[in-house]
Amino acid sequence: MKAATSNLVDGIVGECGGDLSCATCHVFVDEAWADRLPARSPEEEGMLEATAAVPTQFSRLSCQIACSDQTDGIVVYIPDEQ
Repeated sequence: MKAATSNLVDGIVGECGGDLSCATCHVFVDEAWADRLPARSPEEEGMLEATAAVPTQFSRLSCQIACSDQTDGIVVYIPDEQ
């Protein structure tokens, strides 16, 4: 989320600044990358229930995806609405 907002990626709002309290950084992780991420926390699960776009099994809050060697090159899709 911070990388997206710092680079003005359209569609990633991040109103809460990454505090896991707004769900305006919702993304759909490409299926090929989904298993490379840690499981969603109960708090993230709860916030995904409040997203503007209907969440899927590939939904994540981008503020909860850490940049690392493991996520380098990750492909995500931004919902039409946040």
